[in-house]
Amino acid sequence: MCYIDPPFNSKRNYNQIYNNIGQEDKAQAQAFIDTWTWDTRAETGFSEIVENYNGVFTKQSINLIVGLEKVLGKGSLFAYLISMTLRVAEIHRVLKPTGSFYFHCDPTASHYLKLVLDSIFCAKGGDFKNEIIWCYTAPSKVASYFPRKHDVIFFYTKSEPPKMNFDEIRVPYSKESLSRAERNVTKKGGTIYDHVELNENGKIPEDWWADIVPASRKPGERLGYPTQKPLALLERIIKVSSNEGDIILDIYCGCGTTIAVAEHLKRKWIGVDITYQSISLILKRLEEHFDKKTVDNIILNGVPKDMDSAIALAHKRDDRTRKEFEKWAVLTFSNNKAIINEKKGGDRGIDGISFVADTNDNDEPINKEVLFSVKSDKTLSPSVIRDLNGTIEREKAAMGYLITLYPMANLIKESKKYGMYENKQYGHKYPKIEIVSVAEILEGKQMNLPIALEVLKKAEGKNMSQQLDLL
Repeated sequence: MCYIDPPFNSKRNYNQIYNNIGQEDKAQAQAFIDTWTWDTRAETGFSEIVENYNGVFTKQSINLIVGLEKVLGKGSLFAYLISMTLRVAEIHRVLKPTGSFYFHCDPTASHYLKLVLDSIFCAKGGDFKNEIIWCYTAPSKVASYFPRKHDVIFFYTKSEPPKMNFDEIRVPYSKESLSRAERNVTKKGGTIYDHVELNENGKIPEDWWADIVPASRKPGERLGYPTQKPLALLERIIKVSSNEGDIILDIYCGCGTTIAVAEHLKRKWIGVDITYQSISLILKRLEEHFDKKTVDNIILNGVPKDMDSAIALAHKRDDRTRKEFEKWAVLTFSNNKAIINEKKGGDRGIDGISFVADTNDNDEPINKEVLFSVKSDKTLSPSVIRDLNGTIEREKAAMGYLITLYPMANLIKESKKYGMYENKQYGHKYPKIEIVSVAEILEGKQMNLPIALEVLKKAEGKNMSQQLDLL
């Protein structure tokens, strides 16, 4: 089974898609900013589809994309549809004949996406099963249209009858359903109402789901991830379309809800995401809700495992990919305890922040900042240490780490001039500025500080099994 929930910003006006053909209109730019733009990658993807690269595209999907280019022009929305077509074709390729596919989106582009899915799945003997509508409520301040409070989940199967474990996901009957089903009377005119057998475990959910609350409204579940989906939603999908031991795929795994539920339900799983920040969040989530052994058993690909791969990531031409090196370095060294500074430019020399538990002069507990700066240059002068110290002083932080791609003895020597940070709460001393090389991180070196909030986080979070058992 595969479930995906790709990023998609819905703040746009449908009708403006057709305005200003050949150029980016403001509504479109707002909807896809920082996510989908027409660039060389989109152009390459368009060529791969039209030329049927690797032979995974159907005639219908090729003709669809060629036609949509004439309608939409080469802009953000078309770049998004190109990306989805490329990925859905690969998902179809790796699905077993009995496999099921769920595509989670919203009404912004669902009408285009269904055409894409039909052109790949139905054109190869698959079947469109459902357009599931997930309904929810939340406060809304809009005044110019009805509040948009539903998502769309397209359900497709590949070629053979899929697994449908309906008994695993039955829901209670409503009182109205019970009264209707129990009628067995004859009315005037000879119309007979037959008795309907009721399953003692409830009914199969219809194709509209209004009984699942968004993760943002469940304090014990929410992680602060903007597009986080609730555990109950993924539990229903995974239970109905797979059995224990089956493999679940999510190629936009984000904060890892699909993975966490699959792990809980004893499925094997594969998760993919473009940012190491998501991967680190998932690793932390699994360790907190399951155990360290679960994390140790994960096969992690695509992140640096030696100096060559670290250097390759650090020197990527793509700025977004190169930023992943900084995220990997900070999060790996901090054992996923740091917070990444997401500011693009003007980051004040800070690539990450963590907090150390301490006390003030009145012995009251406080949290002090620990700053991270990452450098990938081959040579650095001692001025970078002075700059980091200035940042520490300016931000009133406790201390700072300078992570360097290459070992640099001159920086270690310079850092010793700035003395020690004394933690009053635990009575330990730490270098005010510590130099850490990527080689040391690859060898297993990690930050060793009494991290604030860590104990609090574990205390307020529920065990994954407890959360799911309460659904």
